[in-house]
Amino acid sequence: SVNIVAFGNERDGFSEDNQQPSLIWSYLGRSALISQIDSSLSASHVGNPVFTEYQACVFGNVRLVVHDCPVWGIFDSDWYTSCRLIGGADIMVIKYSVNDKTSFQELKDSYVPMVKKALNHCSVPVIISAIGARKNGVPCTCPLCSSDRRSCVTTSEGVQLAKELGATYLELHTLNDFYIQKYFGGVLEYFMIQSLNQKSSEKMKKRKKTQKCHRVQPPQLEQPGKMPILKGEASHYNADLHNLLCCCQCADVAFYPEDLSTAVEAHKVILCSVSHLFMLLFGVKSPSDAHDASIMQLAQSLFAVEAGDPFPSSPRGVPPCVPPVRVVVKDSVFCSCLPDILHFIYSGAFQWERLEEDIKKKLKDPEKTEHVLEKVKFILKTPGKLNTVKDCRSHQIKQLYNTSLRLFFNTPVLADVIFKIQGATVPAHRAVLVARCEVMAAMFNGNYLEANRVLVPVYGVSKDTFLSFLEYLYTDSCCPASILQAMSLLICAEMYQVMRLQHICELYIITQLQSMPSRELASTSLSIVSLLKKAKFHNSDCLSTWLLHFIATNYLIFSQKPEFQELSVEERNFVEMHRWPSNLYLKQLADYRNYIHSQKCHCTVM
Repeated sequence: SVNIVAFGNERDGFSEDNQQPSLIWSYLGRSALISQIDSSLSASHVGNPVFTEYQACVFGNVRLVVHDCPVWGIFDSDWYTSCRLIGGADIMVIKYSVNDKTSFQELKDSYVPMVKKALNHCSVPVIISAIGARKNGVPCTCPLCSSDRRSCVTTSEGVQLAKELGATYLELHTLNDFYIQKYFGGVLEYFMIQSLNQKSSEKMKKRKKTQKCHRVQPPQLEQPGKMPILKGEASHYNADLHNLLCCCQCADVAFYPEDLSTAVEAHKVILCSVSHLFMLLFGVKSPSDAHDASIMQLAQSLFAVEAGDPFPSSPRGVPPCVPPVRVVVKDSVFCSCLPDILHFIYSGAFQWERLEEDIKKKLKDPEKTEHVLEKVKFILKTPGKLNTVKDCRSHQIKQLYNTSLRLFFNTPVLADVIFKIQGATVPAHRAVLVARCEVMAAMFNGNYLEANRVLVPVYGVSKDTFLSFLEYLYTDSCCPASILQAMSLLICAEMYQVMRLQHICELYIITQLQSMPSRELASTSLSIVSLLKKAKFHNSDCLSTWLLHFIATNYLIFSQKPEFQELSVEERNFVEMHRWPSNLYLKQLADYRNYIHSQKCHCTVM
């Protein structure tokens, strides 16, 4: 079989033709060598496809499996899946549109280093396909010409990217028969044949090795038993923040129409994380910090802010020390659509097409709809940059929160709670904590002392571990520096019942131990038995089971360590039962050695 993995989107962000077939699908449909095509869609959650899997036959009876991943975000959301796809691939294809300079720059700056890191562990040929005809004139291939570098990706930039990855560079000006079959297909089929020849050669070597010796063979050492597979948990980051809006816990701002008839509650930290306009509105930034005067003008024309507690009922969950904020929306049409706009922002600010549909149904007036959508785009605009909300489409801004909420991590700006830990203070925001952690939601909204306190003491964890825990709540990602730090973070996650973080720490520990060479494993001062005890004590069943299998699989190493004696009777029995190599193999090996000595001959294998 031949496995191909393809990353990138060949459609430019400004194209309206979403029905244009992909490069991979066009090749499979047109190549004379391909037959029996089948495809299936894999998704992390509804509406956000991760990759499409194609299966077909090539060269008659060779099975071809293709994973087509149009969204580079899989490297951010699921690094282990992306590494597994590249590691299992025989050929890698990277696609981009020559008319989408923004996506190409993001690929070059953010994802090429990740691809390099993944390729360090495997030797996979890479094909880089630059797709499309440049829309700002005849494409120039001169490396000194900069006439088309502003909006299009030049040939020299593509060639430079190919050099960085050691890849083959192709330019496909259109997806017709010539470029698909003869140009792209010819290169792809060449690498297919190379892969099949290599696999055939390796298979022949193994066959010759098994037929080499006809004497009495030494006992065959079986592979160690399969280790338990730990499955990752899908992210529910956007769902957590959307639920925060629905339940309105810890709301500290309320939007009112001019007649003060109704109120829509929200959270300043969430709004400020997605918009510079809201930063100006709530005093996070001063007018002198605004590089775009039009944002300040829109803020003043659209909203009026009053501090204090003047409205009929204060937003629920705000502690007495945090003054509520009333915001009067001067535009009545915009105010009527505000609930839909807030749902769009709290859902991750990437379902733009759905927001358009909801506002169209509510207003039923094209002019008013366009008026509201323009204001939304302006609110989400980054000063000094083009307005990318509509143009970039949903999948390119889906990780808005992961980068912008980081601005408020471990900073006193808008903070309404302070954790005291090991003599230091750590500021935080109740809205984020309540949304992301059920234990903290109960702590700040129930009949506990913390519900009405600003200063909250934390015991049982170190400051660094607690900061890593908070960083995960704010950004949905964590990067432990060591196995011990990952175990400390796992214990903190179990304390606050954040199960996905616990699974991430388990997976990190397992990955680090699996990559450790036997020599390092034998000399390390890290106690695996101690990790096992902690995993069991903190209800990490998956990790504790895996560690037991790990000890059994490396029996000859761990049985010589003093910590081996700390295993319980039950654990020792499990390790002895699943040990590798087994007692039976060692007995057979001893009998074979006795036979060799008795025959006074040399074993060609031993």
